[in-house]
Amino acid sequence: MAEVRAEMVANVWKVVVREGDTVSEGDTLVILESMKMEIPVLAEDDGTVAQLKVAEGDVIQEGDLIAVIDD
Repeated sequence: MAEVRAEMVANVWKVVVREGDTVSEGDTLVILESMKMEIPVLAEDDGTVAQLKVAEGDVIQEGDLIAVIDD
């Protein structure tokens, strides 16, 4: 199981995956917006999205949990 956490304070601009989706390493999970830049958050491992902890429009802080990926 891998936790995907925010690396910065940002707005959740777009959620690309849903719980139950299968992802591969490098797939985009969500797109964050910070200082007019779009920052993709990528899966670090292959697996299934077990939990998605953010929604479009959320403001997240550095270290906040974005998603949990099961092997």
